Amino acid sequence: MGTSLVQKYNVPGPRYTSYPTVPYWDNTTFSLELWKQSLKKSFEESNQSEGISLYIHLPFCESLCTFCGCHKRVTKRHEVEQPYIQAVLKEWDLYCELLVEKPVIKEIHLGGGTPTFFSVDHIQQLIQGILDKSEIADAHEFSFEGHPNNTTKEHLQALYNLGFRRVSYGVQDYNENVQKAIHRIQPFENVERVTQWAREIGYESISHDLVFGLPFQNLEDVLNTIEQTNKLTPDRLAFYSYAHVPWIKGNGQRGFKDADVPKDDLKRQCYEEGKKKLLENGYHEIGMDHFALEKDGMYQSFQEGTLHRNFMGYTASKTQLMIGLGVSSIADSWYSFAQNEKVLEDYYARLENNEIPVFRGHVLSHEDLIIRKHILNMMCTFKTSWADASMYFPEVDEVISQLDEMQKDGLLEIYENGLSITEKGKPFVRNICMAFDLRMKRKVPNTQIFSMTI
Repeated sequence: MGTSLVQKYNVPGPRYTSYPTVPYWDNTTFSLELWKQSLKKSFEESNQSEGISLYIHLPFCESLCTFCGCHKRVTKRHEVEQPYIQAVLKEWDLYCELLVEKPVIKEIHLGGGTPTFFSVDHIQQLIQGILDKSEIADAHEFSFEGHPNNTTKEHLQALYNLGFRRVSYGVQDYNENVQKAIHRIQPFENVERVTQWAREIGYESISHDLVFGLPFQNLEDVLNTIEQTNKLTPDRLAFYSYAHVPWIKGNGQRGFKDADVPKDDLKRQCYEEGKKKLLENGYHEIGMDHFALEKDGMYQSFQEGTLHRNFMGYTASKTQLMIGLGVSSIADSWYSFAQNEKVLEDYYARLENNEIPVFRGHVLSHEDLIIRKHILNMMCTFKTSWADASMYFPEVDEVISQLDEMQKDGLLEIYENGLSITEKGKPFVRNICMAFDLRMKRKVPNTQIFSMTI
């Protein structure tokens, strides 16, 4: 990839796990009552036909990883577990009281924080409490994020027994200097052990998360990490660009200097060479930042055009409604977004008052829903069309003229009523989506609120 393209398009931009993106939510037109109405509408439309998804945020970590952009609470005190489990189950009770029938759960994802911070007994108590008030969809997908250093065989077996068949492990990079900088020391042997345990138990999809652009990381580190990873052949991989946003995350991303983080050309080279190596190793590029072997469900959904993207990232199956449980979780009814209180004490206080602990959100306008579909199409299938009247919006000509330069650079092909992103353009999919982001164009941020696109 030419240096000029990297320099030209490496600008701050959203990752588009939602549209509108969180900084552009309109909280003035949002209320808890509107969220409840939106939730009930979506539930009635989709519960029996496709089921719902649950994202459960488990925020505790024993130590702070300095590359992390998630909401977490660092503590070594494990007595925090039981009160938190009780709070999440109470939140679930409040949602179940709103719904007219038993929820059919198609997806559960446990994220963090560190879900495996919790004891086996407490995780069982949480999931069993959720399932006791629900039905499980036939083609369900339950997954969790496991820390290679503290995921035990008992964790894996207990969650398998509850219906979990997918686990993702945060690897990041195997270079010890990089691991020290990001405060995440985990030797290859630990990752190998938990990967093998998951295979022995019968997990159908094992994922590793790799990150490029980390402090002190070079091309050799990235390629070595991919070679090490290939020895374990996880079914799918996330190969992410490190989002350096210390102005948002405060001291969490200040364990190193800005100058220690790889920039433009080196970072892009790490991606390009890393991607090339992944393709040589039998992985297929799926959407943005993701790769999968042909046997994995994500590859199959990409081939069938059913890949979906939401606040959990890419998923192999779609649900219209996703309820977020736990502190800082985000829920999505398709028509509206809602985020829980981000401070643990505030989350607890709202639940003690028998309130669903939502503190902000956004009700999508008709225009939002159209733009959301276009961005989802490009993120999941690398193409979109406005030939259908339901996908047309008045600013489409303006968007197309803004993409003219990218077409000249070979990043996409524009035809009469649609566009497709080329192989050369895939690394720039965020930039292409930004041309459709009408809310951001109407209110350009005067400070940096997003990580760099490249």
